[in-house]
Amino acid sequence: MNILFCSVPYRPSIGGIETVSALLAERFHHAGHGVTLVTQTADGGGEIDDFRVVRRPTDKQLFELVRDADMVFHNNISLRFAWPQLLLQRPWVVAHHTWIPKTGLAGRVKRGVLRHASHIAVSRAVAESLPVPCAVVPNPYADDVFARAGTADRDGELVFVGRLVSDKGVDLLLHALALLSRRGKRVRLTVIGDGPEAPALRELARSLGVAAQVDFAGRRAGPDVAAVLNRHRVLVVPSVWEEPFGVVALEAMACGCVPLVARSGGLPDAVGRCGLVVARGDSGALARGIDKLIGNAAMIDRYRIGVTAHLERHTPERVARAYLQVIEDAHRTHAAQSAARAV
Repeated sequence: MNILFCSVPYRPSIGGIETVSALLAERFHHAGHGVTLVTQTADGGGEIDDFRVVRRPTDKQLFELVRDADMVFHNNISLRFAWPQLLLQRPWVVAHHTWIPKTGLAGRVKRGVLRHASHIAVSRAVAESLPVPCAVVPNPYADDVFARAGTADRDGELVFVGRLVSDKGVDLLLHALALLSRRGKRVRLTVIGDGPEAPALRELARSLGVAAQVDFAGRRAGPDVAAVLNRHRVLVVPSVWEEPFGVVALEAMACGCVPLVARSGGLPDAVGRCGLVVARGDSGALARGIDKLIGNAAMIDRYRIGVTAHLERHTPERVARAYLQVIEDAHRTHAAQSAARAV
């Protein structure tokens, strides 16, 4: 089957969609399917893919690629890439990694065209937000990068990994550290990532009196992130918005960290029974969660017990098989409908 794989962002850009797109496209290719990936990300002269990648296609190129595909797959729906699909009516599967707004022109149009496709959602929360039936297939993580290093000295306490934007709740985490510090418990935090909120967060740490406890370590690539996770005990994901899933929690668990996450969107699904879930947007609840985990080796060990079984659901091979099952079912259904119309 020739699969046209549409991913608006792609490597060398860094992010969750980029990572998942690379993992899935590679496995679709290795399963014997022809894969052409189209993206709006310019070439950075980096890693070379085993399959064809078309960057920033012209309208003519895009039309021809959709026309020649046996199957069109969108890793997050894109109107930019969908218009030929709506004209040509190829079999279509959309994987939903985030929320589609109910208001605004783009959100209404996206919701309006969903009936033309089959659907995958990365969490129950995302599936329940959509007006169409969805197969729930959780996200994969890069299991060849994120794994426990047996020789790692786990002397770090808390670690945060992500973009430094207001939605991620790092300010709440700093307030939680300040609460604990006032009670005589000084907990150390490493912040991995960068973003527009970085200067304000550094200033907030200073004003709260916790700057000496926080290491703003900047942006890191995958293997470096894995090395940092292997040196820490607890990953904190204090998001204040509804996270659609939370691959970073899987990456942390694979490296031996126990996740402490906000009750936000798909984060509880990502963590399962292998981490602690606290109220969203509450620095006091976050502080209490940190206090429960740090220094409590027995509790951390209990959360680690089910990690291996939990992560088996999230290997790229298993997730890709589940995606391909939905794609193959959609292709068969479209063929049967086309044959019925021809009679």
